[in-house]
Amino acid sequence: MKNKGSEKLVFPGANTSKGFYSFYDYVIPIDANRIFAIKGGPGVGKSSLMKAVAQEFIEQGFDVEKHYCSSDNNSLDGVVIPKLNVALIDGTAPQSAVTTVETV
Repeated sequence: MKNKGSEKLVFPGANTSKGFYSFYDYVIPIDANRIFAIKGGPGVGKSSLMKAVAQEFIEQGFDVEKHYCSSDNNSLDGVVIPKLNVALIDGTAPQSAVTTVETV
């Protein structure tokens, strides 16, 4: 039986009394193998899809980082699988700035 991977829950951005602080620039490595931007309207299942993908990789023994939205802590902004250097991210507004990703 394969050992399960671990799950790390983080908030890479936060609203504070001094304004918004963001660590999003450090979430996805520049040399990522794959970045999947998931787009869709509210309630179509972007977070649910990312949660299901994350759980599948945990079951397969991979460590997974779940990056939650600072304004809606039930909503995922992204999932990172560090060992594979792969990320799934919410590509809709206000995260639309991350959708401009060059592919080789």
